[in-house]
Amino acid sequence: MSHPIAFLHTAQAHVPTFERLLDEAAPGWVARHMVRDDLLADARIVGVADAALVARVHAAMQEAASGGAKVVVCTCSTIGGIAENTPTGGRFKALRIDRAMADRAVRTGPRVLIAAAVESTLAPTTDLVLSAASDAGVRVEPTQLLIADAWAHFEAGDIARYAQTLAVAIRAAATSADVVVLAQASMAPASALLADLGIEVLSSPALGVAHLSIHVAIQCPLHPRRKWLRRH
Repeated sequence: MSHPIAFLHTAQAHVPTFERLLDEAAPGWVARHMVRDDLLADARIVGVADAALVARVHAAMQEAASGGAKVVVCTCSTIGGIAENTPTGGRFKALRIDRAMADRAVRTGPRVLIAAAVESTLAPTTDLVLSAASDAGVRVEPTQLLIADAWAHFEAGDIARYAQTLAVAIRAAATSADVVVLAQASMAPASALLADLGIEVLSSPALGVAHLSIHVAIQCPLHPRRKWLRRH
């Protein structure tokens, strides 16, 4: 079966999340999911500039597209910049899930708090926010917040405690921010706990999937779901 969309994840937990979001955004679309937790694990050790890692991410994106996908999206912010620059030979569109989030953040206010539970995500997300600001012609003042003690809860599968740990730290740090960026897709559950913060708390999954559906409509002009996507 041909899948117009493929996702490259670095955690199995993301598969049901993106299945649900895709079904809400574009009923009838079927996606292929590839999980490569080794890519994030190694990126945390060698860094995102490592040539061997870059080659492996590109190979993973190309493999994800091998089932006929016209759009392949990486849901990991640490390696998202590498994934987005995958040589595709025109066969598919390579995307990163957090670009739509960054675009919205820089339009919300200059003081952008970038929160992450994994240190390797901070620099790539900060670079993305600065790039988005440059593209939009606005000035931003990004600050970084590492909540390192939260990640163990995610790895243990305790998402409730993970979200609570994130929310407590972000609430304490966001007093001088205009907008909060949850740098990792896994952090999305924390946004509900921060609904009363008084500023936007942005996460990448829902915004990214909405943005993704536009690219799918462009890349798959003959697919029967295109008209639905254009209306939504």
